[in-house]
Amino acid sequence: MVCLGNICRSPLAEGLLSKKVDQETVKVDSAGTASYHIGEAPDIRTIMSARKHGLNISNLVGRQFKVSDFDEFDRIYVMDHSNLQNVLALARTEDDKAKVDLILNELKAGSNQDVPDPYYGGDEGFEQVYRLLDAATENIANKLKNGKL
Repeated sequence: MVCLGNICRSPLAEGLLSKKVDQETVKVDSAGTASYHIGEAPDIRTIMSARKHGLNISNLVGRQFKVSDFDEFDRIYVMDHSNLQNVLALARTEDDKAKVDLILNELKAGSNQDVPDPYYGGDEGFEQVYRLLDAATENIANKLKNGKL
């Protein structure tokens, strides 16, 4: 799960998907394309939005996406087109590129929609992002359980 700073959207997506899959067989992680928040906890508003829905992500720590993530992960979900461009710019091969997709394409294939960045908005923006990522990660989890991902 990748967003810009790894403090709002991607840690929420990590927490949501981690809760929905067998963590013994599926590794879920998140990262940012920028280095602004390395070592930091998620934004308090993201933590509170998750907590409101019974999800604790306060223990997650921000890190930056690195080229070796292409080796570590089978799928790389990005939150918006800017993240998509940044991650694809690090891809070494067509196989690397094939692993990357916008996460909301899991809700509607080929829609190529961005998860809005709630950082500069109010609480409703964080709630909207929660709803979008909850639905997308539910679809991802179901595909994993059914061997379709």
